[in-house]
Amino acid sequence: MQRFACVPWLSAFALLALAGCAENSMVLKGQVSKLQEQQLAMSRQNQLFQDRASALDKDNQELESLLAQTRQQNKVLEDQYSAVRDQLRGMAAKLTEISEQRDSNEKKVQALTASLQRRGSVSITPNNSLLQTLPTINLPEVYVRRDGDVIRVELPGSRLFESGSARLLPAATSQITDVAAQILASYPDQIVGVEGHTDTDPVTGRQWRNNHELSVARAMAVYDALVSRTRYRPDQLLVVGHGPNHPVVSNATPEGKKRNRRVELVVYPEKRGGG
Repeated sequence: MQRFACVPWLSAFALLALAGCAENSMVLKGQVSKLQEQQLAMSRQNQLFQDRASALDKDNQELESLLAQTRQQNKVLEDQYSAVRDQLRGMAAKLTEISEQRDSNEKKVQALTASLQRRGSVSITPNNSLLQTLPTINLPEVYVRRDGDVIRVELPGSRLFESGSARLLPAATSQITDVAAQILASYPDQIVGVEGHTDTDPVTGRQWRNNHELSVARAMAVYDALVSRTRYRPDQLLVVGHGPNHPVVSNATPEGKKRNRRVELVVYPEKRGGG
């Protein structure tokens, strides 16, 4: 009888144990679920941090790129400033040289005039009648200007030659002859210099050793066209190559370099045959 009385008591204990296990299981599930939520939140936060880090890294790269561009622009500006400063120094030296040469010429004229007056001869006055009238040349990029007692007519190198070449372009000859015809109409007997000029960029290829050789070759190409296609005679023309030594504008910009690549026809007061 006692053995059988224990069975209900054991059953009740088993039920209580099972109930406790079920409760513990629910607690564990709750804790696991909570941990999973915390882990998910941490993953989201970690992803947020990574996104922010990527954005900061991208911003840093953009700032570095802007900084590099700014440094490059500053370098270009410094180079341009240096080129302009050197150009101004060269122009100042050239102006000083011209002024000194003018003073020297005036002194020579005064001395010669005084000498002739003492001998009873006529006085000499400088021949500046050449500058009273400039030829009118209406061609693209062709400039006409006074320079002391001479007249300079600029022919743009871009319309005469290919880059780095001294061979005339197909349309260059007609431009040269048109300009020559208008100069001859006003000054048929004047001596004319054919002067080649370049920019400061070094020459490329092996055909020319330097810009001076290129400028002489270009001047000679224009000289040949003048002699063969116009009324100019060889004894009326002079050929000079200046290279980059006498720019009309600064070489600090592409536009300035383009203007400086030119051939000038220089009309002198002196006439052919010593007149």
